[in-house]
Amino acid sequence: MNEQQVSRTRTISWQDPAIALEKSKAMSGLEYLKAMQSGEVAPPPITILMGFGVSEVSEGRVVFTAEAAEYQYNPLGTVHGGVTATLLDSAMGCAVHSTLSVGAGYTALEIKVNYIRSMTSKTGIVYCEGKVIYVGGRTATAEARITDEQGKLYAHSTTTCILFRP
Repeated sequence: MNEQQVSRTRTISWQDPAIALEKSKAMSGLEYLKAMQSGEVAPPPITILMGFGVSEVSEGRVVFTAEAAEYQYNPLGTVHGGVTATLLDSAMGCAVHSTLSVGAGYTALEIKVNYIRSMTSKTGIVYCEGKVIYVGGRTATAEARITDEQGKLYAHSTTTCILFRP
């Protein structure tokens, strides 16, 4: 078997997301994200699938970590832009979520991504900082940046979210 035929495997396991969703109904967004960070509440399956982790949470700000990996590659041999966009979207959405009261929700109306440079498995750990720009009665905006351990910028993004208030 030559190198091109060597198979690689990645197996993931996750918990029922309905349980975490039910718990979230009694928490503010900030409480929920902190519970997720501490392990009290299971993370959403997408974070496990994509290899994301929440490293910092405060009101209006969230930092995710991820390791650029071969299993995220596109046909060009770099991390797929969809992985990058998902990481940015997650950080921005959670930054907005951190400002919401019990029973409130949100979803993205739009996202704008600027890709600055490609990531590969040699990039290592990246940090995606999401920060709220504005939270109003019906909409919120946020921004995010992906940087490596040396602070090199890989992508940045903005979003507009619609808010659902009880």
